[in-house]
Amino acid sequence: MNNRTIEITSRFEKSWSDTEKIFDMLLENGFERLFPVRQFIIELKEKGENQNFRIGTSMYRLIFSRSIEHGLRDNQKQLMIDTLDKNDYQIVLRDGFKKYREYRISDLNDIKLTKLLETLKGTLVD
Repeated sequence: MNNRTIEITSRFEKSWSDTEKIFDMLLENGFERLFPVRQFIIELKEKGENQNFRIGTSMYRLIFSRSIEHGLRDNQKQLMIDTLDKNDYQIVLRDGFKKYREYRISDLNDIKLTKLLETLKGTLVD
């Protein structure tokens, strides 16, 4: 791996560690409905996806991107998982203000979500 790739991977992995801490804190403070999301993060990390995406939160919303820097510009693609209730998630793939996909699922192992993550993974790191 070249130095640039090592730096990007390091930043992505740190975002996962930071986000895991946030979800753990939320779970400790009564947000039990987020437990499946926390498990989803663990599963993806075990598959090595922490080297492919930056993740973060907006309140209790989980956001995936290919951004090198913390924070998203208006024109960056992002995939958001919003936990509406236990086993009720709104999924949105967007590029800035433009929505490409939006739907609700009851299981985070839904094939549609898997395909959207693959689509996002196929975009350039920026």
